[in-house]
Amino acid sequence: MLLMVMFLPACVGEKPVLRGTDGNTIPPAFASFGGIPIPEPAYVNLEETRALGYGENWSGTLVFTTPFPAHEVFDFYVSEMPKFGWSDVATVRARISHMTYIKDRKAIQVLIEKNSDSESYVTVTSIPNNTGISDIR
Repeated sequence: MLLMVMFLPACVGEKPVLRGTDGNTIPPAFASFGGIPIPEPAYVNLEETRALGYGENWSGTLVFTTPFPAHEVFDFYVSEMPKFGWSDVATVRARISHMTYIKDRKAIQVLIEKNSDSESYVTVTSIPNNTGISDIR
């Protein structure tokens, strides 16, 4: 009985690990969208998300909600995008904030909307950047 009481708390705190049929761990949903920061937690809207590719080579639109006010999500992207190597092209803080970044041969647009007082709706669109401009400083 004493052994059971000692080991029970250790079992309760562990999260189960989802594995594929090959035994490998299944990556989290946001692993497909590499090269950009995602606030934690965030919840993918599968009905609105349309993307091709994987990792840093994805293109399309990622849509998610996050339980942070829009102004905090805006500040998160202003702070974190440069850490991922992105250069700011244009930033507009408004009811629906617009942010555009470029890096190498890719452009990212981030739209942030207030979903409620404590939740935001975020749309991240990734497209090829064929302008020949890869960095603005």
